[in-house]
Amino acid sequence: MIAELVRELGGWSWWVLGAILIGIEVLAPGTFFLWLGLAAFAVGAVSLIAGPEAAFWAWQVQLMAFAVLSLIFAFGGRALMRRKNWDRSEAPDLNERGKQLVGSMAVLTQPIAGGRGRARIGDTTWRVSGPDLPEGARVKVVGAIAETLEVEAAGE
Repeated sequence: MIAELVRELGGWSWWVLGAILIGIEVLAPGTFFLWLGLAAFAVGAVSLIAGPEAAFWAWQVQLMAFAVLSLIFAFGGRALMRRKNWDRSEAPDLNERGKQLVGSMAVLTQPIAGGRGRARIGDTTWRVSGPDLPEGARVKVVGAIAETLEVEAAGE
């Protein structure tokens, strides 16, 4: 059944598969289905050029070519993206509010005792860790681990 369908559709079956795979990439981005779709388009192009009667281009050979090209495109595309830094964000701290606050000044709302306390920055109270300090002391944020800010006494 598959062999008959591939034979009837010829190279267009690969173009349809390529379009479906790239459509999946649009719906579930991750740059994986893109490479599979491009491999399907490449096999489809060779199928259309070779024609339906090419003895060297049986459907089994087409599947092997698709598998090999998928691997080449996937690993090659991944290497290209790393080299060009296309998968790097311009704002790596966008969703890490604690890291955005490094360098900010705060006032302790609870004393730091045993390395833990609370401080207010803007309209938010944050967990803080640092040296023991009394309530009301001014501190500077020097780091962030998860949702806990690392602070030190602010130099007046």
